[in-house]
Amino acid sequence: MKLPTEFLDRMKQLLGEEEFEEFLKSYDQPRYYGLRINTIKISVEDFLRISPFDLEPVPWTDDGFYYPEGESPGRHPYYHAGLFYIQEPSAMLPGAVINAMPGERVLDLCAAPGGKTVQMAAGMKGQGLLVANDINPERVKALVKNIELCGVRNAIVLNESPDRLSGKFEGFFDKILVDAPCSGEGMFRKDESAIRSWEKFKSERCANLQEEILQHAEAMLKPGGILVYSTCTFAPEENEKMISGFINKFKDYEILSIPLKDGMEPGRPQWADGNEMLSKTVRLWPHRVKGEGHFVAMLRKKGGSDEYQQKQEKRPGELTEKGPGEPAPSPRKSKEDSAASQWQVTANDTRVTVLREAFDRFVRDNLNVEIRGFFSVKGNNLYCLPVPFPDLGGLKIAKFGWYLGEFKRDKFEPSHSLAVSLSKKDFKNVLDFSASSREVTSYLKGETLMAEGQNGLTAICVDGYVLGWAKQTGGIVKNLYPKGWRRMA
Repeated sequence: MKLPTEFLDRMKQLLGEEEFEEFLKSYDQPRYYGLRINTIKISVEDFLRISPFDLEPVPWTDDGFYYPEGESPGRHPYYHAGLFYIQEPSAMLPGAVINAMPGERVLDLCAAPGGKTVQMAAGMKGQGLLVANDINPERVKALVKNIELCGVRNAIVLNESPDRLSGKFEGFFDKILVDAPCSGEGMFRKDESAIRSWEKFKSERCANLQEEILQHAEAMLKPGGILVYSTCTFAPEENEKMISGFINKFKDYEILSIPLKDGMEPGRPQWADGNEMLSKTVRLWPHRVKGEGHFVAMLRKKGGSDEYQQKQEKRPGELTEKGPGEPAPSPRKSKEDSAASQWQVTANDTRVTVLREAFDRFVRDNLNVEIRGFFSVKGNNLYCLPVPFPDLGGLKIAKFGWYLGEFKRDKFEPSHSLAVSLSKKDFKNVLDFSASSREVTSYLKGETLMAEGQNGLTAICVDGYVLGWAKQTGGIVKNLYPKGWRRMA
């Protein structure tokens, strides 16, 4: 691999002769490949029992694993069921450090393509509010898809600049992740295109952008909240110096320690202003760990409560099992009061009763669970969140919470997002096939299946995990898998 001379000269000066030689040798070694088990859908233990891959644990997160070079997990049906997310091992550290919890308000400010977003969503267990934002409209498309594939039900996706968000969400969030756009030096071994990008986006240009993003993130964090900053670059200007400048400007922040595991090293205060507090930040080096280059800092905004974990109480938005013919208990005093208070429609929309009845009829006919939460009707589309919808006026919205489906006249048609956010037991009609079956391959290609089952909407599953909808008519199963998600071969 041919690395830029300017980059090599700077790294040699920073590291010194001896460590620089170790660092340089890492580029002659193969890169490492990783996947993170999606505990929204399956426990780590259950996935390891069915895993078709030879997995080795990633030290800094309980749900991350290395898989061997040459494997193609993205083609496996379990990927299409959202059981895991393919992610570079070092990139799993920021999402583990922030430790998102149920009931919190969390912002992923530079979120696409979504690996850290769905990692935080798993920690939130469907409770609280997760806002994922990215300024790039093309990258937002991948973010939305990955959130839906992984079955995240409590996320809103925005396509905005940080300054517009900070004007809307001042002091709103408990935790904010800034996985900042950077010069990408830590990804040279993984992706040689990062070298070409580095020639255009040097550290100085990136540092100016990072400083601006951090200032807007600061405005959105509530007192007592946690801010995690990360990059995939080695440049001190984007790492230690960035954090040093931030805490010098915002005096009410402190750096929190991140436990060091298996090759993780402290940040290097000598590359900034010598403040030993910077040694609480963390660096992952390709010559020290099985992964690429990364930097992570965890900061706490002083004030507020020191207790971050909120009480684990039953919240609207959870799915509640019910027996045959038995209504699920209401989160309010009565079902009528509950539904009326939780449905939001436009001021001139008089259809609320009709829409509610259509949705309730669909749930009653097809599901074994009642979907609770705060519902919003936008046009003919129905969305849901476990908490009231925040004011999003004037913002570009890519995904308005959990998209449940569309009303067509007096009928409700469910979305793919609804199907893949539920479990096999939640459906009345199910066809379950093994991962190696011809039927699963055909389904993922969008082909019609031939199988016996009950007429009507049916969930198609692979080894007990939902892939999507189909419609059964006699022995013919019409494929409803989204066209844009289908496998071509």
